[in-house]
Amino acid sequence: MSTPVVSKPAIIWLNTLVFSITFVIALVGVPLYAYAYGFSASLIVAAIVATAYCGMSITAGYHRLWSHRSYQTHPVIEFVFALGGAFAVQNSILHWCSDHRVHHKHVDDFDRDPYCARRGFWFSHIGWMLREYNVNHYNDYGNALDLQKNKLVMWQHRHYLSLVLLTNFGIPLLVGVALGDIWGSLLLVGVLRLVISHHVTFFINSLAHMWGRQPYNDKNTAKDNALVALLTYGEGYHNYHHAFQFDYRNAIQWWQFDPTKWLIKSLSFIGLAKNLKTCPDVRIKKSIAQQQLNRTRMKLLDRKMPEYEELLQRLQTEYDHLIQHMQDYYQIKRDWLALKTDRLAHNVEKSQLHRQYRELRQQFVEQQKYWQNLMVQYA
Repeated sequence: MSTPVVSKPAIIWLNTLVFSITFVIALVGVPLYAYAYGFSASLIVAAIVATAYCGMSITAGYHRLWSHRSYQTHPVIEFVFALGGAFAVQNSILHWCSDHRVHHKHVDDFDRDPYCARRGFWFSHIGWMLREYNVNHYNDYGNALDLQKNKLVMWQHRHYLSLVLLTNFGIPLLVGVALGDIWGSLLLVGVLRLVISHHVTFFINSLAHMWGRQPYNDKNTAKDNALVALLTYGEGYHNYHHAFQFDYRNAIQWWQFDPTKWLIKSLSFIGLAKNLKTCPDVRIKKSIAQQQLNRTRMKLLDRKMPEYEELLQRLQTEYDHLIQHMQDYYQIKRDWLALKTDRLAHNVEKSQLHRQYRELRQQFVEQQKYWQNLMVQYA
């Protein structure tokens, strides 16, 4: 009996041609023009700014603002992001966000995740857009009813193609006229910028699910990787994002590279963003400790240590102590901060609570140190 032939979905020729032609022009045309005529420093700076504009419109706009509603911003900023999203040529806000919400709901599901990383680098990076894999629910925006009530989002959705043409030809032409190099601008600000902004964003779907660490959970393939964050405007801290997707931050340490977070925070400082959502520290620290416990359990099991059960019980006991100290500390911290702002509270009451706060903080710090030493011991 012959094996039935499973046909692949039909090719989406428009996407295939756009990705292929722009990539070839960027790979061949840009170097040839640079060799023959050269690019001015001003034009190179303009291309960098245009690329960053596209990238941040996707990360701060499409992703953190509209997909996850992790903050609110002024309508003028929304309009700037909407134009930047069209300039980036990554579909309308409505369509992009609907796809992304499906991705989070069904992450790593071979059939339902639109850009499932388990199907390989090529598929998750670009292959999912080259064939009609999602044709059955391509125009199903039932998970984005909130966005359908947004007039700007729907305006951009209706006029998406016109905006794509206007921005992708209009902006490079304006820059070219201003700097006296129209063809150079079309190549650098037009084509090269588009190819870079495409593949940088695509790295979030591919590399950010394949390469890095998982400090917060290992329930899916999302990874934290500083190099990927450098390429993707902070989106490379993807394990954190999938663990706490409604947080406006992807990186939570001050030294981690997350320009999207810095942009949103800066907008809030000047009154153009508000209601910035963050995950409570206690939840983050619990997730880290739980992940450390799970990894250490697996290491002990792999080593087939004879005292496995005894060590496991010790780890569980210390983990329980850590969580208890953590909960006590964060609870009294909340109480202390609330009492500090209470003008009617007596100084004696404040003094007593502050003393308890310092004691519990010290106990928590000591338990954290002991826990980390335990993790190092069995690493």
